[in-house]
Amino acid sequence: MSAHLPPSARPARLASLDAFRGLAIAGMILVNNPGSWAHVYPPLRHAVWHGATPTDLVFPFFLFGIGVAMSFSFAARASRGDSRGRLWRHVLVRALILYGLGFLMVAIPRFDFATVRLVGVLARIAMVYLAAGTLVLFLSRRAVLAAMLAFLAVYWALMAWAPVPGFGAGDLSPEGNLAAWLDRIILGPHMWSGGGGVYDPEGLLSTMPAVSSTLAGLFAGDLLRTAGRGRWPASARLVVLGALLVGVGHLWDLAFPINKPIWTSSYVAYTTGWALLVLGSLHWVIDVRGWRRWARPLEIYGVNAITMFVASGMLAKTLILWRVPVEPEGTTSAYALIYQSAFVRWAGPLNGSLAFAVATVLFWLGVAWVMHARRIFIKV
Repeated sequence: MSAHLPPSARPARLASLDAFRGLAIAGMILVNNPGSWAHVYPPLRHAVWHGATPTDLVFPFFLFGIGVAMSFSFAARASRGDSRGRLWRHVLVRALILYGLGFLMVAIPRFDFATVRLVGVLARIAMVYLAAGTLVLFLSRRAVLAAMLAFLAVYWALMAWAPVPGFGAGDLSPEGNLAAWLDRIILGPHMWSGGGGVYDPEGLLSTMPAVSSTLAGLFAGDLLRTAGRGRWPASARLVVLGALLVGVGHLWDLAFPINKPIWTSSYVAYTTGWALLVLGSLHWVIDVRGWRRWARPLEIYGVNAITMFVASGMLAKTLILWRVPVEPEGTTSAYALIYQSAFVRWAGPLNGSLAFAVATVLFWLGVAWVMHARRIFIKV
């Protein structure tokens, strides 16, 4: 039995999709690697709680891109005769690998299983991919659309009306919201340390609307695969839909604030709108107009996206843990030493921190370029 997928022309690889994913990964590396967290320009920080900065677009962009890629990859495999069962096993194995990589990234080098974080960026990607992939393979597109919208509506209802002991219903503070309370109950000491044990930005309940972020990408991918069937070019339709969703996100924000740490439904609408605007623009420029050369670095990042994310994170962690002697007697991390000696001296603390982050992006672009030149593509 073949996978349940809508009919389409033979799937083709989109350069604009690779560029979109590359943009998301380059953005992740940029915002995750300042020279010093004490010196970061505001647009390169997450919003403190409610609201959104450009940095808050990066992770949902990547989840959206997974959905777009899912539309193309599932259609390609189905056209080769892969059954739904075989495709689902592929989804399951890939999700387990992603979760395992995420677990190793946080566990190394101490492996303190009493407090190791059980969720995180790669863990969320794994859970979202498994949930979205299962829905796509075993439900009709209409049912998938209904599930995508239901996740957003149900999550909003739960966060607004489910009472939290000691806080009541509708409390969206870091301590009082339902998602954070459930994470404290279920995850306990295995939560994100940056939240002070109060909340986790990649927690369990907030994964529900994150699945909708990926499913929205799926429908964008479907639109691109069937681009010849509509009166408007696919690029234009994506841009118009994107502008509408940004507006929906702003309106929804009045009742359910845009918020990344708890991944609110308005945040999904807002970030999906921006993802559609960016992908539609890239598709028109790169795939329709053929102006591709400028986007080559983004494409190269995009074809080894997960590898670049994992490798950059592990190198940064290694440099932070590596203690080196400094004068007068004392030690500092190799990470801080590089920042101070190679960037602060000529650019100052704030611009040096930005220069460090940009240099990190360029360094990993060089690694990705070498891998691409040697035809090394690590599929995770």
